[in-house]
Amino acid sequence: MRTLTFNIHHGVGVGGKLDLERVAQTIEASGADVAGLQEVDKYFAARSNWEDQPSWLAARLKMNQVFAANLDWDPPEPGKPRRQYGTLVLSKYPIVDSRNTLLPLHAGSEQRGLLEALIDVDGTPLRFADTHLTTDNDGERLEQANAVVELLEDAPEATLLVGDLNAVPSSAEVKTLTAQWADTWREKGFGPGFTNPVPLPARRIDYQLHSSQLVPTAASVLLRFASDHYPVAATYSFS
Repeated sequence: MRTLTFNIHHGVGVGGKLDLERVAQTIEASGADVAGLQEVDKYFAARSNWEDQPSWLAARLKMNQVFAANLDWDPPEPGKPRRQYGTLVLSKYPIVDSRNTLLPLHAGSEQRGLLEALIDVDGTPLRFADTHLTTDNDGERLEQANAVVELLEDAPEATLLVGDLNAVPSSAEVKTLTAQWADTWREKGFGPGFTNPVPLPARRIDYQLHSSQLVPTAASVLLRFASDHYPVAATYSFS
Protein backbone atom coordinates (compact mmCIF):
# COMPACT_ATOMS: atom_id res chain seq x y z
CA MET A 1 0.00 0.00 0.00
CA ARG A 2 1.46 3.35 -1.05
CA THR A 3 0.39 6.49 0.79
CA LEU A 4 0.92 10.23 0.49
CA THR A 5 0.57 13.32 2.64
CA PHE A 6 0.44 16.63 0.80
CA ASN A 7 -0.40 20.18 1.83
CA ILE A 8 -1.58 21.44 -1.56
CA HIS A 9 -1.84 25.17 -0.67
CA HIS A 10 -5.22 25.26 -2.47
CA GLY A 11 -3.45 24.43 -5.72
CA VAL A 12 -0.99 27.32 -5.74
CA GLY A 13 2.63 26.29 -6.23
CA VAL A 14 5.99 27.74 -7.18
CA GLY A 15 5.59 30.96 -9.11
CA GLY A 16 2.30 31.73 -7.37
CA LYS A 17 0.41 29.92 -10.10
CA LEU A 18 -2.94 28.22 -9.42
CA ASP A 19 -2.72 24.86 -11.19
CA LEU A 20 -4.82 22.01 -9.79
CA GLU A 21 -3.76 19.79 -12.69
CA ARG A 22 -0.20 20.08 -11.42
CA VAL A 23 -1.41 18.86 -8.01
CA ALA A 24 -3.21 15.95 -9.67
CA GLN A 25 -0.11 15.03 -11.66
CA THR A 26 1.96 15.04 -8.47
CA ILE A 27 -0.44 12.68 -6.73
CA GLU A 28 -0.67 10.51 -9.84
CA ALA A 29 3.11 10.29 -10.21
CA SER A 30 3.47 9.25 -6.57
CA GLY A 31 1.44 6.10 -7.23
CA ALA A 32 -0.50 6.69 -4.02
CA ASP A 33 -3.31 4.29 -3.18
CA VAL A 34 -4.40 6.57 -0.33
CA ALA A 35 -3.60 10.27 0.05
CA GLY A 36 -4.25 12.79 2.79
CA LEU A 37 -4.36 16.41 1.58
CA GLN A 38 -4.45 19.63 3.55
CA GLU A 39 -5.42 23.22 2.62
CA VAL A 40 -8.13 22.13 0.20
CA ASP A 41 -10.77 24.60 -1.04
CA LYS A 42 -14.39 23.81 -1.89
CA TYR A 43 -16.13 26.78 -3.52
CA PHE A 44 -14.03 28.81 -1.10
CA ALA A 45 -12.68 31.88 -2.86
CA ALA A 46 -11.42 33.53 -6.01
CA ARG A 47 -7.93 32.32 -5.07
CA SER A 48 -8.99 28.85 -6.29
CA ASN A 49 -11.49 30.03 -8.92
CA TRP A 50 -14.38 28.94 -6.66
CA GLU A 51 -13.56 25.34 -7.64
CA ASP A 52 -14.88 22.25 -5.84
CA GLN A 53 -11.34 20.92 -5.47
CA PRO A 54 -12.28 17.65 -3.68
CA SER A 55 -14.66 16.58 -6.43
CA TRP A 56 -12.36 17.75 -9.21
CA LEU A 57 -9.37 15.83 -7.84
CA ALA A 58 -11.39 12.69 -7.13
CA ALA A 59 -12.80 12.67 -10.66
CA ARG A 60 -9.46 13.46 -12.27
CA LEU A 61 -7.65 10.71 -10.34
CA LYS A 62 -10.53 8.22 -10.34
CA MET A 63 -10.34 7.88 -6.56
CA ASN A 64 -12.90 7.79 -3.77
CA GLN A 65 -12.97 10.87 -1.58
CA VAL A 66 -14.13 12.26 1.74
CA PHE A 67 -13.75 15.95 2.53
CA ALA A 68 -13.83 17.66 5.93
CA ALA A 69 -14.72 21.35 6.12
CA ASN A 70 -12.94 22.88 9.09
CA LEU A 71 -14.03 26.29 7.83
CA ASP A 72 -17.66 26.40 6.68
CA TRP A 73 -18.80 29.91 5.80
CA ASP A 74 -21.87 31.45 4.27
CA PRO A 75 -21.76 31.84 0.46
CA PRO A 76 -20.86 35.19 -1.10
CA GLU A 77 -24.45 35.56 -2.28
CA PRO A 78 -27.73 33.68 -1.73
CA GLY A 79 -28.08 30.49 -3.73
CA LYS A 80 -24.36 29.89 -4.07
CA PRO A 81 -22.63 26.90 -2.41
CA ARG A 82 -21.17 27.30 1.06
CA ARG A 83 -17.53 28.34 1.25
CA GLN A 84 -15.51 25.47 2.72
CA TYR A 85 -11.86 24.77 3.43
CA GLY A 86 -10.17 21.81 5.10
CA THR A 87 -8.72 18.35 4.57
CA LEU A 88 -9.33 15.64 1.99
CA VAL A 89 -8.73 11.90 1.86
CA LEU A 90 -8.47 10.26 -1.57
CA SER A 91 -8.46 6.46 -1.84
CA LYS A 92 -8.35 3.82 -4.56
CA TYR A 93 -9.90 1.50 -1.99
CA PRO A 94 -13.47 1.80 -0.67
CA ILE A 95 -14.04 4.34 2.09
CA VAL A 96 -16.37 2.57 4.50
CA ASP A 97 -16.93 5.35 7.05
CA SER A 98 -15.56 8.72 8.09
CA ARG A 99 -15.78 11.39 10.73
CA ASN A 100 -14.27 14.83 11.27
CA THR A 101 -13.58 16.15 14.77
CA LEU A 102 -12.78 19.80 15.37
CA LEU A 103 -9.63 20.26 17.42
CA PRO A 104 -8.98 22.72 20.30
CA LEU A 105 -9.15 26.33 19.17
CA HIS A 106 -7.68 29.44 20.77
CA ALA A 107 -9.12 32.90 20.22
CA GLY A 108 -7.98 34.42 16.95
CA SER A 109 -6.79 31.12 15.44
CA GLU A 110 -8.09 29.17 12.47
CA GLN A 111 -10.19 26.09 13.21
CA ARG A 112 -8.39 22.79 12.59
CA GLY A 113 -9.70 19.22 12.61
CA LEU A 114 -8.91 15.52 12.47
CA LEU A 115 -10.45 13.68 9.52
CA GLU A 116 -10.65 9.91 10.00
CA ALA A 117 -11.48 7.62 7.08
CA LEU A 118 -12.09 3.92 7.62
CA ILE A 119 -10.77 2.26 4.47
CA ASP A 120 -11.18 -1.34 3.28
CA VAL A 121 -7.76 -2.34 1.93
CA ASP A 122 -8.52 -5.63 0.19
CA GLY A 123 -10.43 -6.89 3.22
CA THR A 124 -8.20 -5.34 5.90
CA PRO A 125 -9.50 -2.24 7.70
CA LEU A 126 -7.26 0.83 7.85
CA ARG A 127 -7.97 3.92 9.92
CA PHE A 128 -6.42 6.70 7.87
CA ALA A 129 -6.31 10.02 9.75
CA ASP A 130 -5.48 13.36 8.15
CA THR A 131 -4.80 16.58 10.04
CA HIS A 132 -3.33 20.06 9.79
CA LEU A 133 -2.29 21.55 13.13
CA THR A 134 -2.24 25.26 13.85
CA THR A 135 0.57 27.42 12.52
CA ASP A 136 1.70 29.93 15.15
CA ASN A 137 0.61 28.93 18.66
CA ASP A 138 2.75 26.22 20.27
CA GLY A 139 0.39 25.77 23.21
CA GLU A 140 -2.66 25.42 20.99
CA ARG A 141 -0.80 22.97 18.77
CA LEU A 142 0.14 20.83 21.79
CA GLU A 143 -3.51 20.76 22.88
CA GLN A 144 -4.45 19.66 19.37
CA ALA A 145 -1.82 16.90 19.42
CA ASN A 146 -3.16 15.63 22.74
CA ALA A 147 -6.69 15.65 21.32
CA VAL A 148 -5.51 13.59 18.32
CA VAL A 149 -4.02 11.00 20.69
CA GLU A 150 -7.28 10.79 22.64
CA LEU A 151 -9.27 10.33 19.44
CA LEU A 152 -7.08 7.64 17.89
CA GLU A 153 -5.20 5.79 20.62
CA ASP A 154 -7.87 3.13 21.15
CA ALA A 155 -8.57 2.47 17.46
CA PRO A 156 -8.59 -1.30 16.92
CA GLU A 157 -7.63 -1.00 13.25
CA ALA A 158 -4.21 -0.42 11.78
CA THR A 159 -3.80 3.35 12.01
CA LEU A 160 -1.93 5.82 9.82
CA LEU A 161 -1.83 9.46 10.88
CA VAL A 162 -0.65 11.89 8.20
CA GLY A 163 -0.54 15.62 7.83
CA ASP A 164 1.08 19.00 8.15
CA LEU A 165 1.87 19.23 11.86
CA ASN A 166 3.53 22.66 11.59
CA ALA A 167 6.19 21.49 14.05
CA VAL A 168 9.64 19.95 13.85
CA PRO A 169 10.43 16.46 15.21
CA SER A 170 12.01 17.78 18.43
CA SER A 171 8.90 19.76 19.43
CA ALA A 172 6.69 18.73 22.33
CA GLU A 173 3.67 18.34 20.08
CA VAL A 174 5.40 15.97 17.65
CA LYS A 175 6.94 14.01 20.53
CA THR A 176 3.41 13.65 21.95
CA LEU A 177 2.37 11.95 18.72
CA THR A 178 5.52 9.88 18.17
CA ALA A 179 5.18 8.51 21.69
CA GLN A 180 2.01 6.86 20.38
CA TRP A 181 2.86 6.12 16.73
CA ALA A 182 6.12 5.42 14.94
CA ASP A 183 7.62 8.07 12.67
CA THR A 184 7.93 6.49 9.22
CA TRP A 185 10.61 8.92 8.08
CA ARG A 186 12.91 8.01 10.95
CA GLU A 187 12.52 4.35 10.00
CA LYS A 188 12.77 4.49 6.21
CA GLY A 189 13.58 8.02 5.08
CA PHE A 190 17.00 9.23 3.96
CA GLY A 191 18.34 12.65 4.92
CA PRO A 192 16.58 15.42 6.85
CA GLY A 193 13.21 15.01 5.13
CA PHE A 194 12.63 18.77 4.83
CA THR A 195 9.31 19.66 3.17
CA ASN A 196 8.72 23.41 3.59
CA PRO A 197 9.06 26.00 2.16
CA VAL A 198 9.42 25.02 -1.48
CA PRO A 199 11.71 25.20 -3.43
CA LEU A 200 14.40 25.36 -0.70
CA PRO A 201 12.86 23.69 2.35
CA ALA A 202 14.43 24.14 5.78
CA ARG A 203 11.95 22.30 8.03
CA ARG A 204 10.41 18.85 8.35
CA ILE A 205 6.79 19.53 9.26
CA ASP A 206 4.90 16.96 7.12
CA TYR A 207 4.62 13.45 8.57
CA GLN A 208 3.36 9.92 8.25
CA LEU A 209 3.02 8.17 11.63
CA HIS A 210 1.87 4.57 11.93
CA SER A 211 0.67 1.99 14.43
CA SER A 212 2.35 -1.36 15.00
CA GLN A 213 0.02 -3.18 12.58
CA LEU A 214 1.75 -1.39 9.69
CA VAL A 215 5.30 -2.13 8.56
CA PRO A 216 6.92 0.66 6.50
CA THR A 217 9.10 -0.39 3.59
CA ALA A 218 10.00 2.98 2.02
CA ALA A 219 9.63 6.74 2.51
CA SER A 220 10.55 9.66 0.29
CA VAL A 221 10.05 13.40 -0.15
CA LEU A 222 8.87 14.13 -3.70
CA LEU A 223 10.53 17.15 -5.27
CA ARG A 224 7.51 18.60 -7.04
CA PHE A 225 6.54 22.25 -7.32
CA ALA A 226 2.74 22.12 -7.16
CA SER A 227 2.55 23.69 -3.68
CA ASP A 228 4.60 25.47 -1.02
CA HIS A 229 5.15 22.02 0.57
CA TYR A 230 6.79 18.93 -0.85
CA PRO A 231 4.64 15.81 -0.43
CA VAL A 232 5.85 12.79 1.56
CA ALA A 233 5.23 9.31 0.14
CA ALA A 234 5.59 5.96 1.91
CA THR A 235 4.79 2.30 1.40
CA TYR A 236 3.54 -0.16 4.00
CA SER A 237 2.60 -3.78 4.43
CA PHE A 238 0.23 -5.09 7.09
CA SER A 239 1.86 -7.11 9.85
